[in-house]
Amino acid sequence: MKYIYDLHQAMRQQNLILLYEGEFTQESIKSVLAMAERNMDSTAENQGTKRKVFNVMVECLQNIVKHADELISEGYADPSAIFMIGRTDSYFTINAGNPIKNSNIEYVKSKLEQINGLDKEGLKELYKSIIKSTTISEKGGAGLGFVDMARKSGNPLGFEFHKMNDEYSFFCLQSKIDRGI
Repeated sequence: MKYIYDLHQAMRQQNLILLYEGEFTQESIKSVLAMAERNMDSTAENQGTKRKVFNVMVECLQNIVKHADELISEGYADPSAIFMIGRTDSYFTINAGNPIKNSNIEYVKSKLEQINGLDKEGLKELYKSIIKSTTISEKGGAGLGFVDMARKSGNPLGFEFHKMNDEYSFFCLQSKIDRGI
C-alpha cells in the first residue's frame, strides 16, 4: 500500500489539487468540473482567474472526449485518459493526456506549433479565420479549442507525444494560467 503514500507525495510535489484518470464521459466531466469549482471556491480565487481556468478546463476535457470517442469508434480497447489541475503561488496548470493515433501526431503538432508562434493579436486573427472559413463538425477538429486555450491562458501550450506502440502515442498537453494575485 506504499503506492498510496507515493502517489500522495508525488501529487504534493507537483502541486496537484485534482487528478482524474479513467474513461471520460459527459457525466465524469460534470463531476470533474464540480470538484474543481469547489476547490477554487474554497481558496477564494479571483473571478477572472476562475473564468480562465474553467474555460481552459472545458476545452481540454472536450478534447479528451473527442479523441476517446474516435478511438472507441475505431476499436481501440483502452480510451483511458488523465486530467490534472495544479496550483502554485503564481499560476494554475491544466494537464491532460490521452491516446492519439500516430498518424495524427504531425497534424496536431503543426497546429500547436503554429498557435505557440503567435502573439495575442495573431491568436485573435487565427480564431476569427477558423470561425469564418472552416466548417466545424459536431466533434470539432479545426483546432479552435487549442486556439481558445492559448488565448484564454495567455501562455504557450506545452505538449509532448509518448509512443505507446506502432499505432498509438500518448498525447500530453499543458496550459498555464497566471493567477491574478
